[in-house]
Amino acid sequence: MNNMGAIERNGYVFEPEFSVVNQDGAIHVYKNGQFIEEIQFDFTGDFPEHDQIEELVNHYCSQKSKK
Repeated sequence: MNNMGAIERNGYVFEPEFSVVNQDGAIHVYKNGQFIEEIQFDFTGDFPEHDQIEELVNHYCSQKSKK
């Protein structure tokens, strides 16, 4: 698994990682240093597009803000 830089938003920290061989990845979600959940995704190419990661993070944050 390869690691991408962490994204901080709305009090959450999102740590994406991915496997080029398997063409899949996961974003580990943390709040206050505690693991909350994992968001899984697939991608094509050599690595996931930054826009794809941003879209997943934005969607997660918008869903959490509605609760």
